[in-house]
Amino acid sequence: MSDNAARPIIIKRKKVISGGGHHGGAWKVAYADFVTAMMAFFMLMWLLNATTEKQRKGLADYFAPTIAVARVSGGGEGAFGGDSLTVQSRLPQSGQSGLPNLPLSPNHPDNALAAEEQAKFLELATGILGRGGDSLIKEMALEHIITDVTDEGLVVEIFDLEGAPLFDPVTGQPNAILREICNMLVDVFSAVSNRISVSSHSKAYPSVLIDNPAWDQTTTRTQITRELLERSGLHPDRLERLTGYGQSKPLLDDPMAARNNRLEVTLLRAPR
Repeated sequence: MSDNAARPIIIKRKKVISGGGHHGGAWKVAYADFVTAMMAFFMLMWLLNATTEKQRKGLADYFAPTIAVARVSGGGEGAFGGDSLTVQSRLPQSGQSGLPNLPLSPNHPDNALAAEEQAKFLELATGILGRGGDSLIKEMALEHIITDVTDEGLVVEIFDLEGAPLFDPVTGQPNAILREICNMLVDVFSAVSNRISVSSHSKAYPSVLIDNPAWDQTTTRTQITRELLERSGLHPDRLERLTGYGQSKPLLDDPMAARNNRLEVTLLRAPR
């Protein structure tokens, strides 16, 4: 008999314990859930501090769709308070209590009117931006203009450029560029009878100033713009509101940038 056959066979059995002691991974999952929950908590605290009561009410209504939403609970800002004139079934309607209106049928006449008005606004916006070939000053004026069609209406934003402000920084009087823009707007807006709003925004000023001129400046500039529009032929009855926002709504991350100096002339949507 060979030596190999005479040797005893030894079988080693190794017991493997997974997840025992400090080598388990279950605590990592629990810790990750805890960190996620804390992040959500701090984000909620930040949102509660950064939003207004009206915005929080709008958010609460949005996340409680099974509850009948009062018609006064719109969460948006601006003249329409969160309303959308083109998609009436998505947002609460303005009013004094009661349930929201039922969605309009596709053939409802208001839908056709809204679509027609939308097309008209787009046509007017194209008309404004297509008026630069008449003269050099009109070509320069278009560099100060951006148009946008929103739920509120056709918004024409008129803004300062570096070295080319809309108002004289010393006298506060409107420059020729702004006068030309007002003439252009009145000419274009004469094709419709919608009412108009004018608002003004200012860049931020150093906090060391005793008297911050932003509020008085924007209020004065809306009045000057109103006068320019009326002198260009706009009927006074078409003006609905004038608003000076001061430096409260900067457009750029740098609140002191000249681009934050701007006017917004809005051709409002017709009431339904």
